[in-house]
This record gives sequence, structure tokens and C-alpha cells, in this order.
Amino acid sequence: MPGCCDFKVHSLYTLASASGNVFAFVWKQALRVAFDGSEWARLLCPRGHGLGLDGLFLLSAPESGAPWLIEHWDADGSRSFCSNGTRAAAALLPDEFQGLIEVRSTDETVLLDRRGTEVGLRLPQGEDFRLMDAPENLPFPAVYAWTGTPQLVLQVPDIDSIDFPTFAPPLRFHSELPFGANVSVLQVLSLGSAKIRTWERGVEDETLSCGQGAAAATAWLAEQTGLEKWLFQPRGIDALCLDVGKLQNRRWSELWMRGNVRILGDITLGPSF
Repeated sequence: MPGCCDFKVHSLYTLASASGNVFAFVWKQALRVAFDGSEWARLLCPRGHGLGLDGLFLLSAPESGAPWLIEHWDADGSRSFCSNGTRAAAALLPDEFQGLIEVRSTDETVLLDRRGTEVGLRLPQGEDFRLMDAPENLPFPAVYAWTGTPQLVLQVPDIDSIDFPTFAPPLRFHSELPFGANVSVLQVLSLGSAKIRTWERGVEDETLSCGQGAAAATAWLAEQTGLEKWLFQPRGIDALCLDVGKLQNRRWSELWMRGNVRILGDITLGPSF
């Protein structure tokens, strides 16, 4: 990673997106007031009285020889690992930051692979990151996974027919899932191609994409079919390409997701904030 001695920040608040998710990014060295990530996220992110964002990130200036440190809060103020937001953060780095970048993102160690506007992310891996059995008696075949956050994925015949506001919340707070879960439904279109929708905890609504939901779905489909590479189309504009490098005993390694990221612009907050 290049050194940070000449690293310049031009704006306190920047909006960037990945696969349809939009996040606000704040640079630590640009702060001039006390920062409480949980409080700021609850003010800035929610739809209606905020900006309608999927989350808030605090970015530290990258340092040579050390992981890039970033932190994320959901719209409800909860602190969590976010894969699409971590990918979107790479869009804020200067152009010389290309190739592999080690990142410590809200307590999870991941790798970014930045190649122009496309950014790949290697999901957290290790003993705890794996597929598990879903609760019994769910309405469709399902799997549970820990990707850094809890994921419940169900395979359905037609995702467009699902009434998500009715369908998802009871599963989101299922009694057998102690941490709750993001709830995703996937529909296989053909071998290697699928659509996906996600109801996300923290936002408590459907979002346009969930990278970790797609990652869990990919590992599950690889387990079922033996095919390691899948293209997922979320509700957002950009597809996600996913590749399971290895899956053994329901644990993955080298599980990568790739897709475009973009800066949407800098913002200045009004007096109400």
C-alpha cells in the first residue's frame, strides 16, 4: 500500500455506492467536532428524516505496511461489518491505490482488489465463517451462514412474487437465530446465474443489494451444484460476480465478490443536521 504522508482529504462527507447500496463516508482526520458513529448514523442515514443511506463509515488515512482501518454503522446506529460498503470505500482512495489492499473493516480482516472502477473483496474466512443448517419448517429450502454478520438465505421459485414486508420480518427475528439475520431470497435463472433480494437488519427494510447475502448464497449454491462461480443480479444496477475458491466442511476460503463502485459526490449538511 502506498504511504500516507501526502494523503489529502478534500471533503468531510462523501457519498459512494456499490451494487446499489449508498453510503456516507467521513474521514477521521477531517473531523473538527466530537464523533459518535452510532449517533451520527441514526441522524444521517434513515429514510424520511435522513438521507436514505444504507450506512455510515469512518475512514482513517491508510498507512504503509498496516491494514487500512475503517468502521461502519447501520442506519439504526448498530456497528457492523459491511462488505459492499467496504468495497465502495475503495473508490475514495487516490488512483495510485490499486491491486491488493489489506483492510480491517469493523473488526473483520478482508482483502480488497482494486482495478479501476471494479473492486473485489475477499470475504472474512476462518473457523467461524461457514454455512450452517437453517431453522426447520421454513417455507422454502434455506441455509444459515455467518459471513461477519448473520445471513439467512432461502431459495424460491420467483423472487418477484415475494411480499417482502410481510415475508421477511418474522424470519429476520426468528426465535432460533440469536443474532437475528439478514434475510435473502434467491432465484436460480440458469446454472451460474441468479437473482437475489435482501431484507437487511439495521436498515429494517429491503435494500438494493447485500454483498454478504450474495456471498452466502454463492457458497450454498456451490455446495449444491459444484459450480464455484456465480453472477448475481440484485435490485441495484450493478451485478455481483462471486467465486468460491474452496469449500470444505461448509467453510469457505478465497470467497471473492467483485463489482463496480462509484463516487456519487460530496455533500454539505444543512442546519437541521
